[in-house]
Amino acid sequence: MGEQVTHRKVALVTGANKGIGRGVAEQLAGLGMTVLVGARDPRRGEEAAAALRAGGGDVHAVTLDVTDPVTVREAAEQVEERFGRLDVLVNNAGITGSGQVSPEDAHDQVPSSVDLDMVRAVFETNVFGVIAVTNAMLPLLRRSPAPRVVNVSSHAASLTITSDPEGPFAALLPSAAYSPSKSALNALTVHYANELRKDGILVNAVAPGFVDTDSNAHTGFLTVAQGAAVVVRLATLGADGPTAGFFGEEGPVPW
Repeated sequence: MGEQVTHRKVALVTGANKGIGRGVAEQLAGLGMTVLVGARDPRRGEEAAAALRAGGGDVHAVTLDVTDPVTVREAAEQVEERFGRLDVLVNNAGITGSGQVSPEDAHDQVPSSVDLDMVRAVFETNVFGVIAVTNAMLPLLRRSPAPRVVNVSSHAASLTITSDPEGPFAALLPSAAYSPSKSALNALTVHYANELRKDGILVNAVAPGFVDTDSNAHTGFLTVAQGAAVVVRLATLGADGPTAGFFGEEGPVPW
């Protein structure tokens, strides 16, 4: 298989068996890339990969739980053995910490009464998991002629937007878990970008917008395809593209 696809760019998308991740995987496959669907559940990952293959994509499932170092290491080994390099890493896997409700509507995230174990769990996936996967894949990304890393963030990560008493989030409940985890992810994005800038590895954060997915109980108004589009754009930047940025479909998002 490796010989058949070495001419294609290889992309890994974490949390790609559903939602925005799956949409990103589908669009990258549509651009002719070999796409690895990272999923915690092997069955769900394979079902998603099979469906995307049925649509004509060169798509393969990879068992990957970003909070499990064993699966992270094994995923990197699989990419090494099958393809020898990685061109695109999309760190999409994330949790809200509030079940099937929008994090902004979650009473259990109000800072003064939040459960610290829940906060730790959210950061474990949304921040520490990104570090684990990125570091495991960096040796493979360095072998790419045009490596790109995209971290899927949120408009809720923006301190500028969320601190505005007249802003779009003013009526929503404060969050001590999800929103701060995405703010931390943005900070992490900048520091990875600064470290890797000299190596030509472009690293950016993306806010897909309020997309209709399981994570917000399907209350979003954007389609998965619309949310995935900006992620794909940053995953396919040219050599003169930005790094250390935060972007939405509307353009740069304020920190």
